[in-house]
Amino acid sequence: MLQKELDVIAIVGPTAVGKTALSIELAKAIDGEIINGDSMQVYKELNIGTAKITPEEMEGIPHHLLDIKEPTDTFSVADYQKLVRAKIDEIRAKGKFPIIIGGTGLYIQAVLFDFRFTEEKIDDTVRQAYYQELAKVGPEAMHAKLAAVDPKTAAEIHPNNTRRVIRALEMAEHSDIQKSDVEQHLGNTPLYKHRIVGLNMDRELLYNRINQRVDMMMEKGLLEEVKGLYNRGIRDVQSIKAIGYKEIYAYLDGRVSLDEAIDQLKQNSRRYAKRQLTYFRNKMDIDWYDAQLGTIKIIDNILQK
Repeated sequence: MLQKELDVIAIVGPTAVGKTALSIELAKAIDGEIINGDSMQVYKELNIGTAKITPEEMEGIPHHLLDIKEPTDTFSVADYQKLVRAKIDEIRAKGKFPIIIGGTGLYIQAVLFDFRFTEEKIDDTVRQAYYQELAKVGPEAMHAKLAAVDPKTAAEIHPNNTRRVIRALEMAEHSDIQKSDVEQHLGNTPLYKHRIVGLNMDRELLYNRINQRVDMMMEKGLLEEVKGLYNRGIRDVQSIKAIGYKEIYAYLDGRVSLDEAIDQLKQNSRRYAKRQLTYFRNKMDIDWYDAQLGTIKIIDNILQK
């Protein structure tokens, strides 16, 4: 019986591939409870743009670690690791089975394996100096600076992800170990008996689904959702740098037209899906399934393994 063989299951895959529907049916089949594995769904008020599951879609299955942070809060992988490990223990203590679902590979990997994060604190003046430099030279120059001191980490971080670029620079230039060295020597030993189930599909079909999802988000009121954050003066925080929010902010700032913002959102979402797949394939041992097989067949296969 699956519940006796394993401590936890994770369902991963690119955006828009169908992870949510699979997680609900699997939870029904194995008396499970679901833990959010998406770094942006922890934020309140970021609903449409993060494709957050609705109460109706939950079908009575308990979900954890959704809407636990304000849009202005910071949230790190170390924070996530601590919370999820506690949730796994809590769910198992109730006799239920924990299922982690999401597309943020590092977060899920950090929970399941022996990832440890540096506790070394960087002086605030150092961090502020980096942000001042960023304002002067721009994201590409800061990314190039990181590439000069830690090329491996730079290759894994998009230049526009300035928060991660600066954090990696802090570690490379102001600590005794590079971020890439931390990842090389840690995170290989599993802490739980686990299985990682991956969903994928034909690339062209996936990209079409992503485009359709963006159109649906706009119909559901993504523009109004983002306006609500924008009009409250929420800027330069982690949450609104998410795909789906930063593009609409550019429109609200008058830097692009709405059509251009939507096109950029689709393009960024497709690129993100590609990066997700690359991460999952390179970092974790995953049982991959073609999402087009259908939920029932996939679940039957999972239960029979």
